[in-house]
Amino acid sequence: MDNLNLPQHTSHRYNEELEDVRNRVLQMGGLVEQQVTNGLKALLEFDSELGEQVLNADHQINAMEVEIDELCTQVLARRQPAASDLRLVVMVIKTITDLERIGDEAEKLGRVSVSLSSQSRRPAYYAELRHLGEHVKAVLRDTLDAFARMDVDAALRTAKQDGDIDREYDSLSRLLISHMMEDPREVRNILEVSWCARALERIGDHANNICEYVVYLVHGKDIRHTQSRSE
Repeated sequence: MDNLNLPQHTSHRYNEELEDVRNRVLQMGGLVEQQVTNGLKALLEFDSELGEQVLNADHQINAMEVEIDELCTQVLARRQPAASDLRLVVMVIKTITDLERIGDEAEKLGRVSVSLSSQSRRPAYYAELRHLGEHVKAVLRDTLDAFARMDVDAALRTAKQDGDIDREYDSLSRLLISHMMEDPREVRNILEVSWCARALERIGDHANNICEYVVYLVHGKDIRHTQSRSE
């Protein structure tokens, strides 16, 4: 996580400020990743206590976003960065927004885990939910690693998996609809699981955004809404 080579400047203090911003983003990413892991575990294992921990930790992510955003504002005001420095600050501001939203999606997992914790058995469709969740966790981990190393190739490889996550989500959604039709008594619980599946799919979307920001920083190229990710 320490391989990112930031631009060096004659001002030692400027270098420290950029390094501080970078380290805080990595810390925020680590906390967000843990929230997703805990939220998914709480949901799959009907662990209401762990779910409550996820809910209670969300404010930490929100506070980190505010702190990093303020640091970026100070850098913009004091240093008036240009070129790659400016792209770095812009990238960080966008990245922490996506990280905060991933934290919100993880909070949903925790909230539903508390709601469903009284269930006595694990429904059959939880196997598909687990598979989707593990895939999303892996993509998020690879995304944060690509960010830490500013590895464009890794970012592009990871971004390509977004389509796979979407297809898994669509397949699970169809399965959940079938279960609702077969047992109307389970509609409420299945709707909550569907809400979680959507949250996992959205985490994948936000991870994809961060991968695109890595490409933007390193190459100065905006690949949003293009086919470049799959080339």
